[in-house]
Amino acid sequence: MQTAYISHPDCLKHDMGIYHPESPQRLMAIENQLQATGLLSQLQRYEAPLASTEQLARVHTRDYIESIRLAAPDAGLVALDPDTAMNPFTLNAALRAAGAVVLATELVLTDKVNNAFCAVRPPGHHAESDRAMGFCLFNNVAVGVAHAIHHSHLQHVAIMDFDVHHGNGSEEIFRNNPQVMLCSTFQHPFYPYCGADSGNQRMINVPLQRGADGVIFRKAVIDYWLPALEAFKPEMIFVSAGFDAHRDDEMAQLQLCDDDYVWITQQIKAIANQHASGRIVSVLEGGYELKALGRCVAAHIGVLNAD
Repeated sequence: MQTAYISHPDCLKHDMGIYHPESPQRLMAIENQLQATGLLSQLQRYEAPLASTEQLARVHTRDYIESIRLAAPDAGLVALDPDTAMNPFTLNAALRAAGAVVLATELVLTDKVNNAFCAVRPPGHHAESDRAMGFCLFNNVAVGVAHAIHHSHLQHVAIMDFDVHHGNGSEEIFRNNPQVMLCSTFQHPFYPYCGADSGNQRMINVPLQRGADGVIFRKAVIDYWLPALEAFKPEMIFVSAGFDAHRDDEMAQLQLCDDDYVWITQQIKAIANQHASGRIVSVLEGGYELKALGRCVAAHIGVLNAD
């Protein structure tokens, strides 16, 4: 079995303007790097389906889902918040992004692949149950987690979020769900300006100061994530894979390097092999410096795809 690589051309059509950092070029940079390294030919490729209302409604209110459908413009851009906008193609892109994680979940749970990476946009981990924010419309990872729990009756599912921003949407959706653990490292104080004091035994929030490097990041994972995950014993792992904590990414001020993303993927894979029969679904979140993004995603997938 191989790693599944799930995407869709619709995800390239979502465009919030020429100067917006969350651009279609992000997916192109990833695919170009995977082709250049020869890794793309080793993956099982799938096109993302459209998520259904039923799948979305496990984590979003039906009123919110309908409001996103009604907001979709026939032309031009409509702003949902100061950072997040829709063009005529955004709705389908967002439905494909969530649908990719549903498909990945099913492929992994039925042993058709070892694990999966969803190269999708818009990202999702800031989207709350009834609110779009931070470039995100639907919480893609949360949709996949809820699908896994609903269809496979898993008791413990973990989300590991190493994006430079706190996964506030994932926390809001699952904060009171004893079946889900969220492990999130993030720069603080920084957008979305929360998470530093809202953790509990299942919300393992580890704020990092501006300038924190890979040594500090790795120590945070070892000291906080790994003991919590060992106690929780997740039966499946989802990854909010953001690469904007890279030192070359001007979106934030953390100082991770390529090797740190290799290391964290190795840790995730070890936990999955120990507790979750290797089941991992990884989903693209942030990462805006295109060269660093392409390299780090390829390194991340390379570890996932290794025997």
